[in-house]
Amino acid sequence: MESFDFIVVGCGIAGASAGYELAAHARVLVLERESQPGYHTTGRSAALFVQTHGPAVIRALSRGAKNFFLNPPAGFTEHPLLTERGMLLIGRGDQSDLLEKSFAQSSRHIAGVRRLDAKGACSLVPLLREDYLAGAVLDPEAMDMDVHAIHWGFIGGMRARGGRLITGAELTGLSREGDKWSVRTAAGDFAAPVVVNAAGAWCDVVGAMAGAAPIGLVPKRRTAFIFDPPPGAQIAKWPSVIDVGEEFYFKPDAGKFLGSPADQTPMEPCDAQPDDFDVAVAVDRIQRAARIPVTHINRKWAGLRSFVADGCPVVGYDPRVAGFFWLAGQGGYGIETSPSMGRLCASLALGHGVPSDLAAQGVTEAVLSPTRITREQL
Repeated sequence: MESFDFIVVGCGIAGASAGYELAAHARVLVLERESQPGYHTTGRSAALFVQTHGPAVIRALSRGAKNFFLNPPAGFTEHPLLTERGMLLIGRGDQSDLLEKSFAQSSRHIAGVRRLDAKGACSLVPLLREDYLAGAVLDPEAMDMDVHAIHWGFIGGMRARGGRLITGAELTGLSREGDKWSVRTAAGDFAAPVVVNAAGAWCDVVGAMAGAAPIGLVPKRRTAFIFDPPPGAQIAKWPSVIDVGEEFYFKPDAGKFLGSPADQTPMEPCDAQPDDFDVAVAVDRIQRAARIPVTHINRKWAGLRSFVADGCPVVGYDPRVAGFFWLAGQGGYGIETSPSMGRLCASLALGHGVPSDLAAQGVTEAVLSPTRITREQL
């Protein structure tokens, strides 16, 4: 049985970034049950780099990731990881309080955030209906992300550091034997003192195999689809448009629009498929907000975003199961926080605490630790 220092279960963005950082210090094996990494959530993400969304710890991790994305290590990628886009949060009259709250929260960290009236919002996205809007908040620093380049940059970097990836390696058993884990998979058996559980929507399933109590992870379906803009519309430089209540969004994507109802339908871990009703709901909401006749859906898909009760990730050693490390519950923010989460995972797994720059942003072990999850919260 081949031995490693760390075995990471899952090679989505969480496992890939963790493997990348751990491989700089230890012998690492990353196991992926599918034939290709990122088949489920990572490969279906329509990621936007935003430093002003999500719980406070997510915003801190995003801020801590920005420099990596803008100045990646030599050899990490041949393409820019971020490109200019901007994000326009729009709201109806009944959402004015949400707009004010979002503006106050965002402007604390992003100097260029602007509060716009309906006319100002329509000047940026001319297809918006002025009579629909009460106003908007513009975040000029939101950027499109090259998810493929980011994901494979971590995988390639891990391999360059001596880490190993095995695909088609579905986990079939976990047992603690002395001071090591015996990890049985469809691709062979391996051993390591530490198992990092980065299995995405399946993290509680892997936890149960290790004898750990569940963290109450709930996978939620998110639907997306591609549709055409009106003929002649020059949309390439328009910002992403997101309803401030997160009821829908649409954004330019390679000459077309990518839309979503921003759905969060609880599901069991699975190969998520889009629901036609969710697509219809999104089309209706988009057409109420903008003069965009959606006559044909070019492509549609769905992925799973996984959450625990408080909406914050779970990162750290299980309090009752030796050598079992949780890296779970990124809740749809896994791509934009990946450089920070990879470093944080490696640092905590190696016993070095929270990296100083992330601590300065307000990240603490306590807010992420699995010890905060109690049976009362489940």
